[in-house]
Amino acid sequence: MIGDVFTTKMENMASNGAGISSKRGLKIFVDRAVPDDVVRARIVKEYANWASAEIIDVIQPSPKRRAPRCPLFGICGGCSLQHLVYDAQIQAKAAILKDAFTHIGGLSELPELIIKQNEENEFGYRNRVRFHVDRQGQIGFRAKKSGEIIPLYQPNSSEVKICPVADMGINAFLENNPSLKRESTIYSFKDTFLIEGEKGKSRGKVRILNRDIILDAGVFFQSNAMMLEELVKDILSLAREVKGPYLDVYSGVGTFGAFLQDYSLPLDIVEENRDALVIAWENIKNLGEIFAISSDSWAEIQNTKKYGLVIVDPPRQGLSPFFLHRLCKDHPPAVIYVSCNPGTLARDSKTFIQAGYRLDSLSMFDFYPQTAHIESLAVFR
Repeated sequence: MIGDVFTTKMENMASNGAGISSKRGLKIFVDRAVPDDVVRARIVKEYANWASAEIIDVIQPSPKRRAPRCPLFGICGGCSLQHLVYDAQIQAKAAILKDAFTHIGGLSELPELIIKQNEENEFGYRNRVRFHVDRQGQIGFRAKKSGEIIPLYQPNSSEVKICPVADMGINAFLENNPSLKRESTIYSFKDTFLIEGEKGKSRGKVRILNRDIILDAGVFFQSNAMMLEELVKDILSLAREVKGPYLDVYSGVGTFGAFLQDYSLPLDIVEENRDALVIAWENIKNLGEIFAISSDSWAEIQNTKKYGLVIVDPPRQGLSPFFLHRLCKDHPPAVIYVSCNPGTLARDSKTFIQAGYRLDSLSMFDFYPQTAHIESLAVFR
């Protein structure tokens, strides 16, 4: 079947941004295809239950298709949806999130999905960008397929390929600095501009809502400050309804805790990254216990302390089974789950439901327009 050429109409979109079609009962994922496109494509890989294909020609473009803004689209490993109009991106991501809860989480009914987006901010939103450096010291991004570095500046050209999703402060820097000494992360938002590893420039403060949050360019921090503000507002609104101590697991630099401390309730944090913990200790003034360990290690030593609210913000792998079952056994009245992976969120939700929780609300935050990444907020009671 590899090498077969076929014509098909795309049905919907997969979680990686590829279009989905079918042929003789086999699901086929077509890179850079858009729902409702009619395309001629070629099978490039075949597996037991699915295959992947590449577009040869778009015979009839979908009304949802548009010209990508970036000249490196399809080559760079960053954006995957610039060829899809923004409203269609939102619809596709919402469908992926709901589908995960249905097919992975086993939930037949969901609360109404709340969608948080900023149409005026679909480009120029990304405040934190990781830049790679090639052997000549040129700044670039990793290629989508090969992983090679694609330079944004060519020595024989005066033109810099600026990144359309990056904050204007980052692009202004690129236009004047075609090279870096080393692979670095740059953070830019309003008056804050930080460069990882640069003496006196790596650490600083960023204004989020009404508060200055300390951060370091080399330590993880959310990459869309405007959507982060919306997420913080929702978490604060939910936390006001809960009595008792708070526990923030995967607390990072203490962004949520910096705001939760205003409620004058005890706040404990769990974070194994020591660099992040040092900053969290500065961001949260009324801090309770600090657990400088993994979530599993915390679950092993956890005593009988009861929390009124637990916030979890795990990596893409979601919660470990050991920690999740311990949390369900402790049975805090409310759990706020911030997720960057619908699949693992839906999987963990199934465990919460089986432990007697209900999915009280579900929100989708479009932190990363032009990409297939989905950030969501689930509340269990």
